[in-house]
Amino acid sequence: RSCPTGVFLLDIKQNELKMKPAFFSKDSCYLPPLRYPALCTLRSNAKSDEYQYIIHGGKTPNNDLSDKIYFISLVSKSSKKMTFQCIEKDLGGDVPEARYGHTINVVHSRGKSVSVIFGGRSYTPLEQRTTEKWNSVVDCLPSVFLVDFEFGCCTSYMLPELQDGLSFHVSIARDDTIYILGGHSLQNNTRCPNLYKLKVDLPLGSPAVTCTILPGGISVSSAIVTQISDTEFVLVGGYHSDNQKRLVCNTIVLEDSKIEIVERESPEWTPDIKHCRIWFGCDMGKGSVLLGIPGANKQLISDANYFYILRCKGEEEDKEEELTTQICSQTSSEDPGDSTPFEDSEEFCFSAEASSFDIDDTDTYNEDDEEDESETGYWITCCA
Repeated sequence: RSCPTGVFLLDIKQNELKMKPAFFSKDSCYLPPLRYPALCTLRSNAKSDEYQYIIHGGKTPNNDLSDKIYFISLVSKSSKKMTFQCIEKDLGGDVPEARYGHTINVVHSRGKSVSVIFGGRSYTPLEQRTTEKWNSVVDCLPSVFLVDFEFGCCTSYMLPELQDGLSFHVSIARDDTIYILGGHSLQNNTRCPNLYKLKVDLPLGSPAVTCTILPGGISVSSAIVTQISDTEFVLVGGYHSDNQKRLVCNTIVLEDSKIEIVERESPEWTPDIKHCRIWFGCDMGKGSVLLGIPGANKQLISDANYFYILRCKGEEEDKEEELTTQICSQTSSEDPGDSTPFEDSEEFCFSAEASSFDIDDTDTYNEDDEEDESETGYWITCCA
């Protein structure tokens, strides 16, 4: 059935993937379905259960690029329906140009917080376009943008250590530090083993941003990171090249402003995953990663996607076997042949907290439970 907002909550219970439509309050702005946006969560403090989703950029349904930033927060929750509020934040100052394939993180310093936007791709400027390459894309400048949440003010920084534009890289934030790993550069068509350390200081005056180049990086793009403990993360998936998947997994440990990356025992990938050309997925939180492959790889239903769940164990559970179990399949209306491999490795984005909503296992859909779509769904107004 149709979902009035196009936004779903996903939950995995007893190896079953459940989807529940999300609704938005009447005072919410319109949130278009975006592809390849930058997404993260913002908590008032590390132990708080209240949080907001921050979404920036991405491709809109008509293939335009967005430069907007949205804040989504939960306003009501029940077994029948979850209602969110979506607010568009106005940006001022050095506003990042519209882009996709970038990252956004939240850093905390001296009791204050800012978001950090980096990387991505944008369309070639209009004055440089030709008929043959009208929709071609280029790397965004390797600027680091700090965005103040309260005032919506942006400040850009050009750092000498960042010379090339990157997209589909990995970024991990801890306190006042962000680690940027891997990524793809269109300018030289490489996936260099980049590893940068960005440190943000927020004194009473102007912020200070420093960058350090670290050894021990990994050549990969479109990889997925899931957190399994306070200091331990697992790097999964991605691509060595446009047509070569990366089947090796790594453990990333962040302690005392240091990062350690070591190869870990990889799961026993199923033959379907090993032989597919395209795969995609996202972090589901608590050490779980949802992976999908187009149905054409299985030579069955060509317009279906087949999903798997990968559960990563921490040090305390290393003796348990890591399992990759096929959990469900879902029809998709998108032709996988229209997608480029490394860009479509993130067909969908959702946050770790999306798996925490409560659903009664016996709950069934009743059309009478739904309110009128004009009140709960999106609306579009047009004026001259």
